[in-house]
Amino acid sequence: MRETDFVSGFARGLKVIEAFEETRQRLSIADAAKLTGLDRATVRRSLLTLAELGYAEYDGKFFALTPKILRLGHSYLSATPLPVLIQPHLDQLSEKAGQSASASVLDGTEIVYIARASQRRVMSINLTPGSRLPAYCASMGRVLLSALTEAEARAVLARSDLKQNTPNTKTDVEELMAEFRRVRDQGYAVIDQELEIGLCSIAVPVENDRGQTVAAINIGAPAAHAPAAEMPARYLPLLRETQKALSLVLR
Repeated sequence: MRETDFVSGFARGLKVIEAFEETRQRLSIADAAKLTGLDRATVRRSLLTLAELGYAEYDGKFFALTPKILRLGHSYLSATPLPVLIQPHLDQLSEKAGQSASASVLDGTEIVYIARASQRRVMSINLTPGSRLPAYCASMGRVLLSALTEAEARAVLARSDLKQNTPNTKTDVEELMAEFRRVRDQGYAVIDQELEIGLCSIAVPVENDRGQTVAAINIGAPAAHAPAAEMPARYLPLLRETQKALSLVLR
């Protein structure tokens, strides 16, 4: 891309939007400037523009995104056939397993949920389409990272905040690379309470008819009900069945 084609103001505005998260729903100009690394004047203009367009509300001190911001994500979800194609299969998978089932794609260092069928809430955070989790410690993230070349996977890890979420979380780069190779060889990933204590999950890749990994699907369950060591025997056949069904409809 030519430098003249890059709209820096637009890029800075998107960066300001990305500063808002579930734990940061209200931000002052100073907060947003600190989080984005942008100067206060730039952040102020971006936030006021969002407010003027109805994407944010402003109480005189704090800004908060409004539901209108969901239109941006909805454009992607409605433009891609993946969520529409995957959802009924996820519903069946969740029903058969008696557990929540999800689908996600890789976006930089994170996975983005594109579809979900929830039986019960198994995490402290509420996961819905559009939710994000760090890829390195999520079962679907491990599957998607294992589909990359080793150089690409290392580059993602280099940009990731390898945080110790629980005592079980793997954060060593070489250990993670070995895990990606294991996932690639066996065709699935199991997470044993690495994201959150009490949560285990198992994931498999979703491939199109050309064998390209386009997404991942998983089943998550409370560790007390389904320990990590038991997940392959319990849920892998169901995931494989769904995986095969999706490969027939994805192009």
